[in-house]
Amino acid sequence: MPEENGGDISVRVVLNDGSAESMIFLTGLKNIFQKQLPKMPKDYIARLIYDRNHLSMALIRHPMKVIGGICYRPFDSQEFAEIVFCAIASTEQVKGYGSFLMNHLKDYIKKNTNMKHFLTYADNYAIGYFRKQGFTTEITLDRRKWVGYIKDYEGGTIMQCTMVPKVEYCKARELLEIQRQAVLDKTKEYSTSHIVYPGIDMPINEDGKRSISPLKVPGVRESGWTPEMDILSNRPRHPPHYNQMRHIVSELRASPHSWPFVEAVNPDEVTDYYDIIKDPMDLQMLDQNVENDIYDTMDEFTKDVQKIFDNCRLYNAESTNYARCANRLEALFRERLQIWTNGDS
Repeated sequence: MPEENGGDISVRVVLNDGSAESMIFLTGLKNIFQKQLPKMPKDYIARLIYDRNHLSMALIRHPMKVIGGICYRPFDSQEFAEIVFCAIASTEQVKGYGSFLMNHLKDYIKKNTNMKHFLTYADNYAIGYFRKQGFTTEITLDRRKWVGYIKDYEGGTIMQCTMVPKVEYCKARELLEIQRQAVLDKTKEYSTSHIVYPGIDMPINEDGKRSISPLKVPGVRESGWTPEMDILSNRPRHPPHYNQMRHIVSELRASPHSWPFVEAVNPDEVTDYYDIIKDPMDLQMLDQNVENDIYDTMDEFTKDVQKIFDNCRLYNAESTNYARCANRLEALFRERLQIWTNGDS
């Protein structure tokens, strides 16, 4: 990043070592996290930031202004670190600082510790950011290494990132550009797509219009193109209601009442669930089904969404938070379904 090369910004790992400088940086981080993470209790944020079991990587604008950071707790013996807070000051967002900071943290962890993985609980607004940083909801780390170690946040989605040993993340963009150029150079050995042809004359035909067969355009025939390809490329890639389904799933995920249904029930935690629920469904499975074009009609989609609510009420008593969440999310679903389909499902 040019600002880093010019000395305008820098990153620094900070912990509560009692020094005045560290306290300045930690207090700056505390203020940013408290402002950018309003759902988190302020005293809870302060307690963890100053806790000596936690470290933070601060993004600093010269000379000592903290503009963002990541607070994490290392579990070196377990080979992972828990990312507790991550935020950039509102005035500094949409500048690429989030990715910049995460890349520096990955390189620092790989170089200085035994840790190979990150785990974090992400709310609905943060899932997209973490996905871009290489996180996934598929947890491959042995449960014995992390269960009981990290803090469990209600409504959050646990995500994991496994670092690639030989990748220097701060230089990943340059590396990808080198690889991209190598692919383009190799492609030129077998393709004519890089050749620029001169313009063509298009004489006026009998109808007084200018037209020409695409196959007479220099380079088109050599490329292997045929009219049949044009027909195939114009066919719809997804079922007719794909976009409506995607919007509905996204809105359900964003609801504060969706947390019990984000992913499949863990049979190790709820041992009798699948004895009672024979046809399970969750928002993650629903999302995958939409992406895989499982639903040809909105009726098929609606039936699977309804399973989420019906299964919840079948397994849980009406007075539980789970059942109340199901009722509220179902009401939202019915409202959004009518809007997105104009009443025609």
